Amino acid sequence: MLYPSIDKLLNVVDSKYMLVHIASIRSKQMHDTNHFQMLEKDYVNKKELGRALEEVDKGLIKVIKNNK
Repeated sequence: MLYPSIDKLLNVVDSKYMLVHIASIRSKQMHDTNHFQMLEKDYVNKKELGRALEEVDKGLIKVIKNNK
C-alpha cells in the first residue's frame, strides 16, 4: 500500500499531472540540498519522491493555481 494514497492527495491537488510535477520538483530539491521540512524520523517513506508526497499531504507545500 502506498502512503499517502492518491485519493487523499487529489483532495489537495486537482490534477494527477500537477501532483507529479510538484512532487518531482520537490524531490529533486530534497536530493540536491538535503533539506527536509519535517524531521527525517517523521517520514514514512525513505525515498525523496515519497517524502515529497507526504509534504503535499501534510500541507507543507502550498499549491497555487495560476488562472490565465
